[in-house]
Amino acid sequence: MLEDEKLDAVFFALANPTRRAILARLAEGQSTVNDLAAPFEMSLPAISKHIRVLETAGLIKRGKDAQFRPCMLETQPLQDITRWTDQYRHIWEMRFDTMSNLLHNMKDSNDE
Repeated sequence: MLEDEKLDAVFFALANPTRRAILARLAEGQSTVNDLAAPFEMSLPAISKHIRVLETAGLIKRGKDAQFRPCMLETQPLQDITRWTDQYRHIWEMRFDTMSNLLHNMKDSNDE
């Protein structure tokens, strides 16, 4: 998969609140599909679809433990997203500084 396609897959996977909740649960440790499905009011096949999206994006992997296939969080794609967003951090910080200065100047003008 090309780098842009990987980023697209991760952003797509993260765009869904159910998938983000699954990742949050996996951040606590590995879990079975049934355990991951428990807090949601949806069918096991629906949860399995979400898990496949997360797997395709590389955000989780499934192990082999006898008859169980526990899911585990893979952090590398999240680190890739962090690296991608960090290249724009200076722009955001500059804009926030500009906005802060503007608001401070507006406050000073109103105090006079």
